[in-house]
Amino acid sequence: MLPDKLTLGALVESAAARWGDKVAIEDGDIVLTFAGLREQASCFSRALIAEGLVNGDRIGIWAPNSAEWELAAIGAEQIGIAVVPLNTRFKGREAADILGRSGAKLLFSVKGFLGMDLPALLANEDLPALRRTVLLNRGDEGLAAFLAQGETVGDAELADRIAAVSPEDVIDILYTSGTTGRPKGVMSAHQQNIRTFEAWANSVGLHEGDRYLIVNPYFHSFGYKAGWLAALLRGATVLPVAMFDTGKILEMIEAKRIAVLPGPPTIYQSLLDDPAHKTRDLSSLRLAVTGAASVPPSLIRRMHDELGIRDVLTAYGLTETCGVVTATKAGDPPELVSASCGLPIPGVSLRLVDPEGRDVPDGQPGELLVKGFNVMKGYLDDPKATAEAIDAEGWLRTGDIAIRDEDGYLRITDRAKDMFISGGFNCYPAEIEALILDHPAVARVAVTGVPDLRMGEVCRAWIVPKPGETIDEAEFIAWCRGHMANYKAPRSIRVVETLPMNAAGKVQRFLLKDEEEVAA
Repeated sequence: MLPDKLTLGALVESAAARWGDKVAIEDGDIVLTFAGLREQASCFSRALIAEGLVNGDRIGIWAPNSAEWELAAIGAEQIGIAVVPLNTRFKGREAADILGRSGAKLLFSVKGFLGMDLPALLANEDLPALRRTVLLNRGDEGLAAFLAQGETVGDAELADRIAAVSPEDVIDILYTSGTTGRPKGVMSAHQQNIRTFEAWANSVGLHEGDRYLIVNPYFHSFGYKAGWLAALLRGATVLPVAMFDTGKILEMIEAKRIAVLPGPPTIYQSLLDDPAHKTRDLSSLRLAVTGAASVPPSLIRRMHDELGIRDVLTAYGLTETCGVVTATKAGDPPELVSASCGLPIPGVSLRLVDPEGRDVPDGQPGELLVKGFNVMKGYLDDPKATAEAIDAEGWLRTGDIAIRDEDGYLRITDRAKDMFISGGFNCYPAEIEALILDHPAVARVAVTGVPDLRMGEVCRAWIVPKPGETIDEAEFIAWCRGHMANYKAPRSIRVVETLPMNAAGKVQRFLLKDEEEVAA
């Protein structure tokens, strides 16, 4: 049952009223009921108000999954401040680009994650709008001081700020890469997120009281919106995981009686590869929702047979659609789940069109267009890109090629031009190439995805060195890992004299094949 007003503040209040004494978050020594969640999130709201932030401002969150991440996000969003999540694998330059272009006035971050001091990576970056960085590390004195300043904000002022938020206000800005090579900020509204994940929760069968292990990162819509937001809608308990570790995950499933475990195919393959899965009691597992890469039927069967997951579903979406367009449903056979990304969620329309924009019949491939309440408000400060993505009638061009069968199930046959997916993360060659061109020995570069058993695909760089320069593969890969998120960094390179170009001077990536690939 949705609240009368489709804002996050109204949803939090509704959840507290319905499930007040039920557990909402369980994260180590932090256990919060839905009533406690409302109170703790309001502490963040009060502190942000005391900091001088107003409706329409933006804050960044650059931290791993935690109770604090969720509380900070809710605290901001329920008073009209948009959240800009940042990938924890970003380097300083990547994070600064997004913080700078979004105009974020405050950053929540951490020290010590994977041995890194994330805020320190921004030390030499020019971020004039950023007033303050607050650490979310548990027990940090700075966090305590930040929250204490909110004690000057009274109940009436807080209530007025929450009530002033409109369902059409921007709730978050998630940055997604594009073929231009520069990430674009996707703006979505409160009502869009709530309606989309109400439909998603209905489609996949998320239940009240489910214990939901969230491995997917909160900086991605899979962990944030299909994660803790969906749990708020359903009265499920979330258990956030900061970093994936197969042994820890298997232990938590058994000890915490986990029922719901969504994620990309990579995580299930990793669990199956760990011999410990045979000795753990995984009988509590009921639901897995996967996607972001092709899912072989054999993997779905093993998830059923060896991990004991009763319902294995797939879904498809884009950041520009709040993260969801289609989903399969409980009871669909493994072959259908493997070969399909399901039916459109209620209220969302699809078209498949040829290059001239004419609808194609079922069974024929066409570019997928999406229309509905889930389509973004637009790209931040980029009306041209918005107009290119969404036509005058509201149809979003996904760039994906799909086939629809006679029952309405959709199958993606080709992903957006040039993009590949590594371990569940979208990788856009133009963005990676722009980073690689900073290497002093590189004259030109092209990036492609190549098959990988565990990750689905990984990055390969095809490099034309500058005259007189040589490139050592190990040193180059190490340099890349120091300058970009690990999932983007090439795992292999090919040094070539030239890159194949078309008449317009653009690289033809489809011609970049190894001799052994061509022979095969």
